[in-house]
Amino acid sequence: MHSKPLKLVIIGLITGLVNGLFGSGGGTLVVPALVFLLDLKDYKAHATAISIILPLSVISSYIYLKNNIIPLNISLIIALGGIIGSFIGAKLLKKVPVPILRKIFGSLIIYTALRMIIK
Repeated sequence: MHSKPLKLVIIGLITGLVNGLFGSGGGTLVVPALVFLLDLKDYKAHATAISIILPLSVISSYIYLKNNIIPLNISLIIALGGIIGSFIGAKLLKKVPVPILRKIFGSLIIYTALRMIIK
């Protein structure tokens, strides 16, 4: 196996593990990995991360539903807003310059990390 396919499998394995444990990982892990380890353009890394999140979320959601962990009344309402937001975000992605996109993305990760650590 060449190093690039091996890197892809390892990125996927780590992302799937983190997604299953924490309900996150697609964007926060995949985007930096694709940009910095595989030299993928930022826009393509963000778009690719979204396509990777779908199967991970389907598997995790199935297991969470089976174990009655998901409060459906909350998740369905948030999902509706998420569908609208993802449509808008996907349309805006190519319009946001890469340096600004990186600053926004990095700031969100830092803010979230600080909230998790402090709380």
